[in-house]
Amino acid sequence: MDMDNNSFEETRANDLRKEKVKNFHLNINQDDLAVGERYRELEHLDVEEETISSYSDDDVREQMERDSKTMLKEELREEKKQKKYIDRQNRRRFRIIWWGSVALVGIVIGLFALVGVNDMLAMNRREANTVTVDIPENPTVDDVGAVLKKKGVIKEPAFFKLYASVTKSDDFSQGTYDIKTNMDYEAIINYLQSMSNRTDTIKVTIPEGLNVNETAKLLVKKGVLSDTAKFLELCNSDYFDEDYAFVRNIKNADKRYYKLEGFLFPDTYECYRNEKPELTITRMLNDYEYRVYSDQNVEGYSKAVNIRKLVKETDYSLNQTLIIASIIQAEAANVEDMYNISSIIHNRLEYDVDYGVAKLSLDSTKYYPYRSLKAVPKNMRKSFKSTYDTYNFTGLPAGPICNPGMQAIMAAIYPNETGYLYFCHDKDGNPYYATTLYEQEANLAAIS
Repeated sequence: MDMDNNSFEETRANDLRKEKVKNFHLNINQDDLAVGERYRELEHLDVEEETISSYSDDDVREQMERDSKTMLKEELREEKKQKKYIDRQNRRRFRIIWWGSVALVGIVIGLFALVGVNDMLAMNRREANTVTVDIPENPTVDDVGAVLKKKGVIKEPAFFKLYASVTKSDDFSQGTYDIKTNMDYEAIINYLQSMSNRTDTIKVTIPEGLNVNETAKLLVKKGVLSDTAKFLELCNSDYFDEDYAFVRNIKNADKRYYKLEGFLFPDTYECYRNEKPELTITRMLNDYEYRVYSDQNVEGYSKAVNIRKLVKETDYSLNQTLIIASIIQAEAANVEDMYNISSIIHNRLEYDVDYGVAKLSLDSTKYYPYRSLKAVPKNMRKSFKSTYDTYNFTGLPAGPICNPGMQAIMAAIYPNETGYLYFCHDKDGNPYYATTLYEQEANLAAIS
């Protein structure tokens, strides 16, 4: 029993060992299969890696570049599509804004034109009131428009300016006007540009014998001119040559202090406040032309006389006669004295040196273009010498020394027939005449 038990146990132990060995081999085989499968997968991967790496590097780069370009083109196409879309949207918005602006501007222009045309035609100004407007010195269209609106003559100064510019009617002058409030633009402009409609007139009398300087100062004092500078400049210019032959025919204009001296005829003129000096001088030259070139009634003469025709009958030119007349005007105390002084001047011009009167030696010429030494500017008094001084040369000066009146001109044409060569006046203006120097010295002693 003991033996059988031992054999059974040994047999049982051998069977267990065999079973363990079998199980061990089975486990090894399964592991080997798993390892083998994994090995084959790795081999497959190695083959793929070898296959990939078998391509050349250049091919890869080319492929990548192609792919990159393709992607870039796609992106650019997408950007263009997006830009076109945005542009279409912007154009649509712009058209809407543009047409809206055009419509708005059209409405504004339409309203402006409608209101402006109504004002231009005085449709909105039915009542015919009269108002006084003062146009300032050197006015612009804006200045005129502002004044007219303030006074109720117009309502739309901007449209008035446009109308004046388009019709080239934008030249206005200073002045005061009485104007109706129901006039259209054309009537307003024509009214304001006619000097005859001005109401700011000034009557000024230019006395006989004033010279150019004195005349200019008087005109400023009376308010006709704002200053003397432009007036004096024009009096020594060629500005009036084209319109007046008697000015154009002056032969020695360069030797005269003032070319127009003698032609600013003394008279009473109706001028405008602060008018242009061209207008003032033109008014005076017209008066001179009328007085000298047409028939005139002169006090003391029974019939009308024509100065220009009378001068032709003498030995002197019209300019020479005017120079003599200006000296007579400056020297004489009264009308009767004029004719005696005229005889003295003529005698001195016609007598020779044997009579001791080679020069006219007239005090009135000594300081021209000034009246006296006192009138000469202080900084010039010590050295001033007039080129008209008849103490220094023989014959007549280069031009008139003042603006003579009609009586002085007639005296220059018709001097009294005397033998006088000298004259003087006392403090009351009473004249004394002499034939010889001895008589002259006696007269001077008597009045001193």
